[in-house]
Amino acid sequence: MNETFPVPAPAAWRDLARKALKDRPIESLVHLDADGSAVLPLYAEANGAGALSTPRGSDADGRAWDLRTLVEGEDPEAVNAAVLADLEGGAASVILSGAVLDDSEPLGRALTGVALELAPVALDAGMRGPDAANALAVVAKGSPRARLMFHLDPISAFAEAGGSPRSIDEHISLSANTAARHAGAYPEASFFLASGRVVHEAGGSAGQELGFAAACAVAYARAGVDAGMTAGAALRGTVLGVSVDAEYFDSLAKVRALRLIWASITRAFDLEMVARVEARSSRRMLSGRDPWPNLLRLTAAGFAGAVGGADAVVLDGFTRARGRPDAFARRQARNTQLVLMEEAHIGRVDDPAAGSWFLDARTRQLAEAGWAAFQAIEAEGGVIAALKAGTIQSRVARAREATVTAYQNGAAHLVGVTKFVDPDVREASVEAGARVNAGTGGDHCEPLNPVRFAEAFETPGTEMAR
Repeated sequence: MNETFPVPAPAAWRDLARKALKDRPIESLVHLDADGSAVLPLYAEANGAGALSTPRGSDADGRAWDLRTLVEGEDPEAVNAAVLADLEGGAASVILSGAVLDDSEPLGRALTGVALELAPVALDAGMRGPDAANALAVVAKGSPRARLMFHLDPISAFAEAGGSPRSIDEHISLSANTAARHAGAYPEASFFLASGRVVHEAGGSAGQELGFAAACAVAYARAGVDAGMTAGAALRGTVLGVSVDAEYFDSLAKVRALRLIWASITRAFDLEMVARVEARSSRRMLSGRDPWPNLLRLTAAGFAGAVGGADAVVLDGFTRARGRPDAFARRQARNTQLVLMEEAHIGRVDDPAAGSWFLDARTRQLAEAGWAAFQAIEAEGGVIAALKAGTIQSRVARAREATVTAYQNGAAHLVGVTKFVDPDVREASVEAGARVNAGTGGDHCEPLNPVRFAEAFETPGTEMAR
């Protein structure tokens, strides 16, 4: 066909919009997000302010992203069975959490039969990160090219717990020294996890989450240099962590915005390096009374992480709000990504978000909000000083209360919780899980307690519970 579609004129759209709105002004379609940025009803080339492109790479198997699963547990044999089931079922890598990380002996049993140079292993150990890293280094001593992910992140653990066993500066220094010690033996490994997820799970805005992640990245880079690493080695050894939820446009824009912020940070160190981003599904978005709609929420989150260009995507079990997901829930989490990857073929498009004026504009908005949040934290003396002073927590609290108010007054809805409630929910099972106490005998701060927005409406007797 040689004919082209007619180019619509903005004025014509405005005329049609006025008719549809009747007495309401077009400006009523504009709304402010949690960071105070205006989200428009229609975008044009000028709004995009220049096209963005985040072409994706691929892993050793040619996959567009790393399908990563989370395996938790105290029994090494049970964890091993779950790890092997995930890897044989399509996962490319795993994150381990729980008591199996306490020592190299149970960790070695948990990783029996796992080829570490083919299947990367990440850790989620909180304040116990250095000990878990040492245990993994012992287990992997025969695999020097293994792409281990130590995920050392004492700052997030401190922020969530509201304290640390020793001074938080000691924990950061210990993590950095652990990274420096293992950097030579495992040149393909990553060491730090600079994540804003603790802010997201506490109800924070996208900008606050991005700013916190950036502040953590800088804090870990400085600690790495103090431990004898070069700035380049410390930054190369850092993975960025971000949450993705059912608001998939904002989530995928957030992943892209994190890369823009990272580029600005590395330039400040006179370096240029590509960000490594791990996107994990939000827990605050999940419903507990009726967990089945979570399957849709998690699908949207996985879509956002993949389309946004995350290097690794981790989806939680749909029953997480009730307890530790069982084998069925973990399989659903894994298979959701497989459907996105191998049936929807999302990974076959180099950058699915490219060319969208809305997404380009939204990416820049979130990057600017994140950078402003990062600058505020740095002006307050850095992330630890800001946490101890409570300024981060107060800003997160304001964002959280705004979201809660929106659900309470009906401006926002949770499907299956505040709207379209199923009165006869089918049961879903979970596993028992041990809770780890990080200890708080050292430094203290106001904790960034995780919130789950549906919980307030799921208690019998509350206004919107059914």
